[in-house]
Amino acid sequence: MEKTLVMKILDSKKIKYLEHTYNKDDGIDAISVAKSLNEDVNCVFKTLVTVGKSKKHYVFVIPASGELDLKKAALAAKEKNIEMIHQKELLPLTGYVHGGCSPIGMKKLFQTFIDSSAKELNTIIISGGKIGYQVELNPSDLINLINGTYFDLTIKNK
Repeated sequence: MEKTLVMKILDSKKIKYLEHTYNKDDGIDAISVAKSLNEDVNCVFKTLVTVGKSKKHYVFVIPASGELDLKKAALAAKEKNIEMIHQKELLPLTGYVHGGCSPIGMKKLFQTFIDSSAKELNTIIISGGKIGYQVELNPSDLINLINGTYFDLTIKNK
């Protein structure tokens, strides 16, 4: 299997992970990826890049089944408000394309928040940095690697 930048970084830091591949024809959104991998949608996490009122960028990592609560995101980042970046901004900003964006190995280390539900899991699955590739790792290892913070980030269904 080809090693992605994410895998090379994890190898260099001696962080244990499992490699997963999926058929990109099944879809590249996180729910499709979870189904393609035959994994629980609460264990596969998607990476969302945002911009705050201050023009600073933030990264949020939430379960595939979840929807980012922008008010909670703003609270986490201590911003007045937060909005998603436009898809065309993703590659120049992060080095990753839509569907292959990982919180590991971005061009710049942005302040990153991981949904607190990850704390309850032994492992989570995130993008391997390229469409068709995912990595499964301990959420604590991810938090330590990217200097992330746990925060309740998703909209709760009533």
